[in-house]
Amino acid sequence: MNTPTPDWHARAAAVSIDGRCLINGRRVASTNSQTFDCISPLNGKVLGQIARGQLADIDLAVAAARRAFNARTWAGQAPSARKKILQAFAEKMLAHCDELALLETLDMGKPIKNSLAADVPGSANCIAWYGEAIDKVYGEIAPTGDNALALIDREPMGVIGVIVPWNYPMLMAAWKLGPALATGNSVVLKPSEKSPLTALRLAELALEAGLPEGVFNVVPGFGHEAGEALALHMDVDAIGFTGSTRVGRKMLEYAGRSNLKRVYNELGGKSANLIFADCDDLQRAAETAAGSMFYNQGESCNAPSRLFVQESIADEFVARIVAQTPGYAAGDPLDANTELGALVDVGQMNVVLGYIEAGKNEGAKCVAGGVQARPESGGFFVAPTVFDGCSNDMKITREEIFGPVLSIIRFKDEADAIAMANDSPYGLNAAVWSGNLSRAHRVARALRAGTVHVNSYDEDDITVPFGGYKQSGNGRDKSLHAMEKYTELKTTWIRIDQ
Repeated sequence: MNTPTPDWHARAAAVSIDGRCLINGRRVASTNSQTFDCISPLNGKVLGQIARGQLADIDLAVAAARRAFNARTWAGQAPSARKKILQAFAEKMLAHCDELALLETLDMGKPIKNSLAADVPGSANCIAWYGEAIDKVYGEIAPTGDNALALIDREPMGVIGVIVPWNYPMLMAAWKLGPALATGNSVVLKPSEKSPLTALRLAELALEAGLPEGVFNVVPGFGHEAGEALALHMDVDAIGFTGSTRVGRKMLEYAGRSNLKRVYNELGGKSANLIFADCDDLQRAAETAAGSMFYNQGESCNAPSRLFVQESIADEFVARIVAQTPGYAAGDPLDANTELGALVDVGQMNVVLGYIEAGKNEGAKCVAGGVQARPESGGFFVAPTVFDGCSNDMKITREEIFGPVLSIIRFKDEADAIAMANDSPYGLNAAVWSGNLSRAHRVARALRAGTVHVNSYDEDDITVPFGGYKQSGNGRDKSLHAMEKYTELKTTWIRIDQ
């Protein structure tokens, strides 16, 4: 029996937004009662009012988190008990999959099919995986002499400030919530003002699953108000931040101005995708390059936005890429068949269109797209865009665009490709496509990036770390390595009398 496709427009019309903060287990208005509009990128209409959290609200949330931590209502529970609660939290997320997916699409603009198939289940899997990991991580005993026993253990830091971006609001929150909560910390989450809805709902679901009050707090608001207040707070022990490199620099500055809190930045990217003439399957490479670039409207820090193609196959490969673009025509995000949705707001749409004009002015050849799409909708759409004839020093190839804009650069040989790929301030992801195993290994080793794919792109798993080199940040999300970020390493030295 086939399950009928939901009427997402009818469901969207029935959505009721509660934009208040969630502090110490309760929904509360901001202390000054100020709010701001939550505008849907689908049609430019107001979805509801969101609390404009500021310093006073951050103070309340941090105080609640500290009380919960000091009382050990969470950190003091047995690992098996905390595991059950995080797994129940993940199950709650899956049980509310349609609701969370709809909020994510209305708030951020991504296609509902992606919210349903990737964002919600991926976020729930992350929480469940870290819940399962709680009682699988052991301490150590150092190899000291017979007169001492040195125990090496990891303890929760205390209060973790989490600041997440608007492109994957739920998933980026889960990548930080999972390890931070699993290791026994309390959390204050500041979602992007552009996409705060799922963060607030997640906190409610966590409470329903049994997470103690005060352990997970959410304060929406603007970056220069709530975000800055959280990063400067003297009682926050660490900041987990995902966002732009520009703001990542401010996070480090705020740490220096306050209590030298740890700062873990996952920042921008301008990832290189290298296609060699000895690639075994050019069609699959083209489909993967386009799909990875235009997924999430190109609003992905790891998007392979610099496509390097060897000169001898460049014309053929460019034609294959251009042939992919009709399949990513901008469409209604609430249509289950749409592959490319709306950009998050009018400001981001104008930024992307500005980069497109810059590419044309610098002499790159626009071979697909290059225009605003669906203007009649009132939403913020840009057609999938491909530039050929780019050089590695153009604005569109140097700067992160965060939109569906692909720049193609032609190269002569392996050394040329590696040199241009590494000539970037970023180092998040990269890929090499080649049927020559030795070349694949050589190039992968030479590329300065946190993840290098071979004959693939954007394939991943919760068990592997995610993060970058250079100005793409420090620290890693996902995998057991992420748990290290939110713990203090303690040695207990015990003298043994002989």
